[in-house]
Amino acid sequence: MTEPQAYPFNRDEGLDLDPAYRKLRETPGMIRVRLPYGEPAWLATRYEDVRLVLGDRRFSRAMAATKDEPRPHEAQRPSGILGMDPPDHTRLRKLVATAFTVRRVEALRPRVREITKDLLDAMVETGPPVDLVDAFALPLPVQVICEMLGVPVEDRDRFRVWSDAALSTSSLTAEEFVDNYVQMAEYMAGLVAERTAEPRDDLMSALIAAREEDVERLSADELVQLCNGILIAGHETTATQIPNFVHVLLANDRWTELGEHPDRIPGAVEELLRYIPLGVGGAFPRYATEDIEVGGQLVRAGEPVLVAVGSANRDEARFTDPETLHFDRPQNSHMGFGHGAHHCLGAPLARLELQEALRELTARLPGLQLADEPEWKTAMLVRGPRKMPVTW
Repeated sequence: MTEPQAYPFNRDEGLDLDPAYRKLRETPGMIRVRLPYGEPAWLATRYEDVRLVLGDRRFSRAMAATKDEPRPHEAQRPSGILGMDPPDHTRLRKLVATAFTVRRVEALRPRVREITKDLLDAMVETGPPVDLVDAFALPLPVQVICEMLGVPVEDRDRFRVWSDAALSTSSLTAEEFVDNYVQMAEYMAGLVAERTAEPRDDLMSALIAAREEDVERLSADELVQLCNGILIAGHETTATQIPNFVHVLLANDRWTELGEHPDRIPGAVEELLRYIPLGVGGAFPRYATEDIEVGGQLVRAGEPVLVAVGSANRDEARFTDPETLHFDRPQNSHMGFGHGAHHCLGAPLARLELQEALRELTARLPGLQLADEPEWKTAMLVRGPRKMPVTW
């Protein structure tokens, strides 16, 4: 067996998809890769292969807890609901799913639009140049998820640090990660205690009520981990994708088009989710529970497979002209929100926030442009600007 290739391929800076992925998609089978820590893994790069690994119950996430999981960081970190298989995963997911249905999320649109307008009003009043991340992209999803979950928005600077720690790769030692994890868990446990004593009309109170109705359904630790996961996942990727969207639209001269044709925004959001490889590389490996063939390659029971969603979304066998933005792309079945049991629970909310962000930005700031080069995140699982100075 050949020596595993070093992984990931993508650079932290920018949003390019490494050319190696195209070559791999055109090569039969899969290759073995090695992350900085953990055992080697197979790498799935084609659309159908990625879909199979994410959707087939013969691949397990929970098995990673008993293995030397391929990972970019030193510590093997608790994954919460992302590290579960059915039926445990199904039990927790059902508790939260009702809060993120398309119908319930759509009812939030007026409030999301109000927050978006208020943030833009403050940006315009301040005047350019403005850091789009700090002034708009981050506070929008943070305020929305805080209001939904019942977390004080004024504490956002605290959990911003914890969120960065949870998604960091090589920037923290194992001890530093554990310290941040314990701090966030203690913070969330304190909020849970407050909501238990005095319930409110928020998601955390609803989860507490569900636990009290049937104690077997949700343990105290599961409740805290679930709230932590909702808080981080509920803002981090959207806060990263907003400046990513702006960067790609400006680079492709498509900004004014959306301002002039706002009806194209829903299609543009889907296409940008497909086009932008958000992750530095594949993460959260799936372990084969039995021998199974993927893309012509036999994966033995107990072997891990990493999936490259960014590569799958550029697969020529699935998408016509995948290297070009087509806002009217028919049947855009991208995997920007994953696939299978772990398909992103908050996808309807993320779509709504991204639509409203683009709608207001392109309408209010048709002359938006970069004031300077972005400062890119480094040593993180997701790629995007940490700072993006803009003018108009």
